[in-house]
Amino acid sequence: MGRNPAVGRQGPAYHAAVLPADPAPGGLRVTQIRSMIGHPETMRRTLASLGLRHHQAVVVVPDTPSIRGMLVKVRHLVTVSPVQEA
Repeated sequence: MGRNPAVGRQGPAYHAAVLPADPAPGGLRVTQIRSMIGHPETMRRTLASLGLRHHQAVVVVPDTPSIRGMLVKVRHLVTVSPVQEA
């Protein structure tokens, strides 16, 4: 019997968003890529406080230490990219 190929590629390390190292002057674009169904209430409240109300929602948030802390908490549910200055 063969080994399940999905084993070893699961968990937050493979689904976690990578935060930009340097502060983004225009803010951060946050996209919710996974559903909050089945996750603890604290993560649901964190997503709501970021302004993410549903799956595939996109918001632009300021790059502050408190926002970065919230993004670390839900990094497996979102993707993060810096906003490009226009």
